[in-house]
Amino acid sequence: MEVLMLFAVFFVLLFAGIPIAFALGISSAAYLFTAGIPLTIVPQRMFAGMDSFVLLCIPGFILAGNLMNVGNITEHIVRFSNAVVGHIRGGLGLANVGGSMIFGGISGTAVADAASVGAVMIPGMAKSGYDKPFAAAVTAASSTIGPIIPPSVPMIIVGSLSGISVGRMFIAGVVPGILLALGMMITVYVLAVKRGYPKEKRATLKEILSEGKSAFWALLMTFIILYGIIGGFFTPTEASIVACIYALVVGMFVYKGLNWRNLPGLFVDAALTSAALMMLVGLANLFGWILTSERIPQMIADGILGISDNPLMVILILNLILLFVGTFMETIAALIILFPALLGVATGVGVDPVHFGIMAVLNLMIGLTTPPVGICLFVVSGIGEIRMSEVARAIVPFLLCNLAVLVLVMYIPAISLWLPNLVMGPAG
Repeated sequence: MEVLMLFAVFFVLLFAGIPIAFALGISSAAYLFTAGIPLTIVPQRMFAGMDSFVLLCIPGFILAGNLMNVGNITEHIVRFSNAVVGHIRGGLGLANVGGSMIFGGISGTAVADAASVGAVMIPGMAKSGYDKPFAAAVTAASSTIGPIIPPSVPMIIVGSLSGISVGRMFIAGVVPGILLALGMMITVYVLAVKRGYPKEKRATLKEILSEGKSAFWALLMTFIILYGIIGGFFTPTEASIVACIYALVVGMFVYKGLNWRNLPGLFVDAALTSAALMMLVGLANLFGWILTSERIPQMIADGILGISDNPLMVILILNLILLFVGTFMETIAALIILFPALLGVATGVGVDPVHFGIMAVLNLMIGLTTPPVGICLFVVSGIGEIRMSEVARAIVPFLLCNLAVLVLVMYIPAISLWLPNLVMGPAG
């Protein structure tokens, strides 16, 4: 009875448009009240969910993304990408994907990517003769690369939940992220040729070198973060602080987009965003604790294995569950509630934990661009001032492309595991 109350309240609130954090908290409180459990458990479980050192890097990467955006670092990344590929048919779309790929290697969040790159690229592409829905769709789809190529906030959550090495997860995301980018670039080119989208004047070698020199400090930021983590010079949490300091210095003294007056607002914005995420983490942990106490994860595992114990079929079922959940639930909440249970099922049929972690994050990133609740779709439709339905139609080819990459990652473990095994050795 109490479990039915939990899910009934949760789904009613969710489909009524209540923010996911409040839906989790109110439904959990309804369960506790009905079950006669003291509400003192609420702060205990929330604090237990937030009490993780690795989660400290979330506000760091959020602030780094804000500093990049205001400090003109994003603009230099996009301009360099355009100088390299702008002369190809649909070149601005290709530059959009390339810019997202580089930006994602710094901020680690899809929404930050969609907002910052979209603010530069969507108006620019529309002015150059691209359809606005296409420009918005490219931006939303390519923003999902960010949390796959390290650093990645969802991967940090996975590591804090399961004990999987965050550094190994970061390295495992590199090849799938590159495959996503290549797949989307091919999709952009095919659609551009079919629809006759424009191409820019070919940049001379001198112009490419000039833009490369201008973007050098932005590109170096990505290298410092990745090399520092992979080389063991600092942890992901320390990397987020290095990213903030670097973005502050470069944005203020090199690109001169930042000034002292900007900083209070940027710090407040990062603090508010981080607080909202941590509140979500805490309430999702409370919800997950209730599910665990009711043995819901075990029931899910038994149900899946009751259908089949064939590893290929189990992987397919797990991915279908994650894809479905990702279409209507926020990524971090979905990970906290589902990942521990589904990880147990996956490892039970021989799937490597890192491989499954990459699959889970990729699934939920695709959900960010899937109607009806894909948050990145709302972000780009707002920037482009176009209807959500138009973006939803335009993004279909990119969703199909991303699903094709997902299938490759699902059934070819080496795509995820080859690089971390090469760099860090096989997992113990």
